[in-house]
Amino acid sequence: MAEGLRLEPRTIEEIVAICDTMLETLREAAQQAKKLTAAPSFGGFKSAEDLRAGFIRKARGTPESLYERLEQFAAVLEGMRDAFSAGGEGFLAAENHRTAELRALDQDEL
Repeated sequence: MAEGLRLEPRTIEEIVAICDTMLETLREAAQQAKKLTAAPSFGGFKSAEDLRAGFIRKARGTPESLYERLEQFAAVLEGMRDAFSAGGEGFLAAENHRTAELRALDQDEL
């Protein structure tokens, strides 16, 4: 996070929840993409089989295919969620530390 940026605990929770919802959606889409490899044949001709193979490659099996892209997006989003979550703990720890310091100062003045 950028220096000086402060997120409220509720904001962190909301961001993490949004990331979790997006992750669930991406994972469901990836599971559906797996099923696309069961494409039926377009006939007995070689060109029809080549067309089928092309559709299967677009669904899964190469770094550019739908399934792999969805998995890549999910991995990035998971990292973002973890960063916010860890950052949230860091924010809360820092806030608790500052609060304790302020309370200690108040006690010294009494």
